[in-house]
Amino acid sequence: MPWIPTGNPSTRRFINEIVLGEESDVDNNGAPASHFELYIQSMNELGADTETVLQFIEKIKTGQPFLSSADSQKVNQETINFMSYTFEIIQRGNPHEIAAVFTFGREDLIPDMFIEIVKGLQEKEGVSTSRLLYYLERHIEIDGGEHGPLSLQMIDELCGGDPIKWNDALQVSLKALQMRIELWNGILKQIEKN
Repeated sequence: MPWIPTGNPSTRRFINEIVLGEESDVDNNGAPASHFELYIQSMNELGADTETVLQFIEKIKTGQPFLSSADSQKVNQETINFMSYTFEIIQRGNPHEIAAVFTFGREDLIPDMFIEIVKGLQEKEGVSTSRLLYYLERHIEIDGGEHGPLSLQMIDELCGGDPIKWNDALQVSLKALQMRIELWNGILKQIEKN
């Protein structure tokens, strides 16, 4: 305190827009809701069990480390590995690596992935998918619109002309994509097992 301007104003605005969108978007009725809350509403509408994730969040709220919280909730290893890698990158504290994992492991990837899910999602008799469709379409709209190009611009600004930073960004992005593949494979294994 007091606040002072730091970094590029466009990047600063982009980061604040991301936080606003993720933490304070609106639901399909126009009421404020985070994307996590939209996800939980969607899963509840489909009749999915959200107890494990809600218990995990409660443990985090009490200050328990995410690893022990995930362990106590019997979260699959692939999900734990995905979260661990994300927090490892955050704890390193290198903005160019954090931006690369965010952009190429999430922001640039999610819209295309969700478009395919939306195309294949049909309402089954007695099952409403309106909230899930809204959740997916909201991500496509936000992440695929302005956020995608801005996240690429942010990486360009953070790496600049430094080939070492560009190589760092490449390496952490490749690993982030591999971790996401393993995450989805772990979820598929669990679905097939159940």
